[in-house]
Amino acid sequence: MDERTPLDRAHAAMAAAADEEGARHAFHARLAAEGLFLLIDREPRGETLEPRVFALEEGEFVLAFDREARLAAFVGVPAPYAALPGRMLVALLAGRGLGLGLNLDVAPSAILLPAAAIDWNAARLAAAAAPPPPPDPATLRPAPPLPPPFALLVDEALEAARGLADWAALAGTAEGGLAVVLGGARPGLAGPLARALAEALAFADLPPPPVLAIAADDPLARRLERAGARRDLARPPPAPAPPPREGPRPPLLRPPRRPGVS
Repeated sequence: MDERTPLDRAHAAMAAAADEEGARHAFHARLAAEGLFLLIDREPRGETLEPRVFALEEGEFVLAFDREARLAAFVGVPAPYAALPGRMLVALLAGRGLGLGLNLDVAPSAILLPAAAIDWNAARLAAAAAPPPPPDPATLRPAPPLPPPFALLVDEALEAARGLADWAALAGTAEGGLAVVLGGARPGLAGPLARALAEALAFADLPPPPVLAIAADDPLARRLERAGARRDLARPPPAPAPPPREGPRPPLLRPPRRPGVS
């Protein structure tokens, strides 16, 4: 069983590809998509974070980890931290001359990302913040193939919409980009999903993908179904309740204390 985290795998692919640009971009895409645990100096005061800054020969860095256990292993004692998405962390660090030390000393994905790399990552995400308007359905065509790392990120973004639409489909646009068609989407879903997909593809050198919401029985749905591009987003039915236990119930276990949380 592969116990590596998604960041571990993205880092390994980048290292194996040497100077291959696509693997490096895929690593930055995964960094933006992951939840990170930032080491801070003290518990947050309102919305203000004070990251612990380390002065190294390469510059000043803050430290973050993709698992709570990794942060605890690095620090060795209870320490305050803030949990936030990678995309939010790079936006907070951008323009401040701070680099990011990721998973240092505790994981195969340990890496120092200088301030210039953080600024580049943040600029890519900012450029994808405003997806274009929905495309003309008549211009849609079969979707271009996506490199596996970016296809996985798109799958994750669509999986997060499970239960909020009947189905989704990838399609190509007349400009050579990617579009997403949602069938039977719940009101208000298209905008947030468009932003999530734009961020997922911000490093794939593709235009931000527009999202088109249509009725589940729209004629376009049949065209996409014939092309084999549709993905069911219906939420699976809940599992049946287990039969009642006989005798007294076992005691409930209290959740473990998380490091740095009072």
